[in-house]
Amino acid sequence: MPRAGKAGEGWQFPPFILLLDPPVYDDELRALIEWVEGVLVPGYLAEPSADARWCHLWFEHPVAVARLHACWLAWQELTDPATCGYTGPSVWHRDHLDPCLRELRGAGGPFAGCTKSEHRIDHRLPGLVPSAWLMEEH
Repeated sequence: MPRAGKAGEGWQFPPFILLLDPPVYDDELRALIEWVEGVLVPGYLAEPSADARWCHLWFEHPVAVARLHACWLAWQELTDPATCGYTGPSVWHRDHLDPCLRELRGAGGPFAGCTKSEHRIDHRLPGLVPSAWLMEEH
């Protein structure tokens, strides 16, 4: 499932998902959903609880998309022995997966307002602010 590939003379890696515009964002999100639902959920997420929340509509939470995408990018690199040797999966668990899940599933995480019967994405969203990533065109 590695998403990096040769483009021209150099390597091209996928940019961070929050920097993408549709339809590229949509394609990257679909690939992320496949990884989260096919690898992460069945392999790493036990039954959600008050101490370890999970929202089945995680892809509607921008902070969850951002964190999971970063974790997925690291997974792609660190599960390939050609790029990281045989210690990559251990590094991925320690440095990427564990902190990501602690942040997402913690009491103050993006799923704090979601329960099995209710989904709320607006419970932590601030008002609109200018994007720090968008450059003004002159």
